[in-house]
Amino acid sequence: MKKLILSAAIVLGSLSMHAETAVITNEIVKTVNDQDGYKEVDGVPAAVKKSLDEAYPGVVLEKAWVNDKKEYKIEVTVRGEKSIVYTDATGKILQK
Repeated sequence: MKKLILSAAIVLGSLSMHAETAVITNEIVKTVNDQDGYKEVDGVPAAVKKSLDEAYPGVVLEKAWVNDKKEYKIEVTVRGEKSIVYTDATGKILQK
């Protein structure tokens, strides 16, 4: 009987060692780079999207920024290559 009680105590003791609570913290930090006058936005006007689709078939918009003059700085991926394109609010591609 002693062996049975001792065995139960060992088994229960070993199980309690693995029953610790894990604390996981996720910190999401979103930074906005305003050094060149552009502020990050979540989307672009439909005219800008249409203009980019026509100019660069298969374009994927990654990030977009806008300045006070409503000019958009857009990070795009075309055929696996990332680049920056500047447009105005009507979708006209600007040279910068």
